[in-house]
Amino acid sequence: MGHLIIYLMIAVLIAGCASPQLQKSTGASGRARLGIEEAVMADGYRLPLRRWGNSERPRALMLALHGFNDYGNAFVALGPYLATQGVLTFAYDQRGFGATAQRGLWGGEEHLVTDLMTLTRLLRERYPGLPLFLLGESMGGAVTMVAAAQADMGVDGIVLVAPAIWSRDTMNPIQSWVLKVTAHTFPSLMLTGSGLNIRASDNLDMLRAYQADPLVIKEARVDALWGVTNLMDLAMARAMRLPGPTLVLYGEHDEIIPDGAFCALLDRIPADRQDIRIMLYREGWHMLIRDLQGERVMTDIAAWLRNRDGRFPSDEEVQPGSRRLERFCRG
Repeated sequence: MGHLIIYLMIAVLIAGCASPQLQKSTGASGRARLGIEEAVMADGYRLPLRRWGNSERPRALMLALHGFNDYGNAFVALGPYLATQGVLTFAYDQRGFGATAQRGLWGGEEHLVTDLMTLTRLLRERYPGLPLFLLGESMGGAVTMVAAAQADMGVDGIVLVAPAIWSRDTMNPIQSWVLKVTAHTFPSLMLTGSGLNIRASDNLDMLRAYQADPLVIKEARVDALWGVTNLMDLAMARAMRLPGPTLVLYGEHDEIIPDGAFCALLDRIPADRQDIRIMLYREGWHMLIRDLQGERVMTDIAAWLRNRDGRFPSDEEVQPGSRRLERFCRG
């Protein structure tokens, strides 16, 4: 590690002018609109759109945001399941992911948040009077947290599935420093995560299909990792302003978002917030909805959508200060 730090310090001196790269703006300005297979933002950027459920007579709406390097297909199991409950689910590819333009380049935290706020407004206009919920998985959870904390989204509830809240103040300082140096010296460096022996789920068949999917990004630019870390910083900083009702879900086997970061998030949520409910799945991993026990998670989500104060079928809810939660966070 000592030699690595020395080499990186030399690289900083040689390439000190390098900086993380963001997507280039189109410079266009117009009216955002909601189509059948895509949503067009005010700057002309096109976001591929998927939907599941009855568009004619839905009982409620769900707008779902995928995680880092993933895309809207992340909800191919949840969408049809919620359709059986009368929920019309929409999911879009966020900037830089899936089938969007400039794929692989970080779209910028502000753009990601603005896109969510725009889609929420468009759905409100298209389906006035219907309950509207937001669901964010991993990075999508961080986008949702930032947007919901800084503006009245006019939604009826928020679901955060393994939200990406691994902020710098919960990282090892060396990790944070290496990321900063690398992003500002070799921003286009591609990382795969291979060799880290980290699994996102216990559903191996799903993971194999995920790895074979051409729309899933397999190599991430370092400056994209820098960008998502900035987003996680914002999400954690706004945790105390998280609106309710909100449902937060996390798995005890999550190897992507460390348990220390999850517990730090809970520490920032006031203990008297009865409108924020916490689920901690004993057999859960990071891709909770796609895990082998994913149906239990989806059943809990559906139960919460029907009654935000009701009981969860899985019986995996934890209360702030409970022995189970304290034991988990101490461990």
